[in-house]
Amino acid sequence: MAEGSTFTTFDARIVGTILKNHTDDELLQIYRAKKSADVITILFNRYYHLIYGVCMKYLKNTENAKDATMQIFEKLMDDIPKHDIQFFKAWLYRVAQNFCLMQLRSRKYNTVSFDLIEERIVEYDEQLHPAIAKEQLLTQMEQAITELNEDQRKCVELFYLEKKTYVEIMQLTGYNFMQVKSNIQNGKRNLKIKMTAAGDE
Repeated sequence: MAEGSTFTTFDARIVGTILKNHTDDELLQIYRAKKSADVITILFNRYYHLIYGVCMKYLKNTENAKDATMQIFEKLMDDIPKHDIQFFKAWLYRVAQNFCLMQLRSRKYNTVSFDLIEERIVEYDEQLHPAIAKEQLLTQMEQAITELNEDQRKCVELFYLEKKTYVEIMQLTGYNFMQVKSNIQNGKRNLKIKMTAAGDE
């Protein structure tokens, strides 16, 4: 391979197939040298269920466990170059445990799952019938989702409406780990902004 070239110069699917055949140690070496997002995606696919299980064990909440899992894998991009990792799976397991324990110790941790409908119902007139309020909010949310850009719309619909996991979203859309994370995060933020604006009209 020519000096200065990176995995990003190849077709993403070809790169993914090549990387899948590497051991954890080899992937870590590649990431330290290339900072390739494809490496994080492969590690995510290998260990998502393990880390999600750890997060569920400690956090006892589906949405919080999903969010924590994404944050843990996002942290890997900064943490991998800083640590001498001898056995990645065991190291990652400890990272997940420590992350969850820190979340539980934090008084600021939100144990309520993300639900745009329930968030906004409480903002309506107390005299308004809950069923009417929910129906109005559903209509607002459906409209707001259509106004998201295509990438965000796909990920938001798959994650929040169809209850797909991050792994399933990656498989269905072809997006890598960072793309799924970004689309869900930005889509969630934009959706809240649009619904808030609609509620103020």
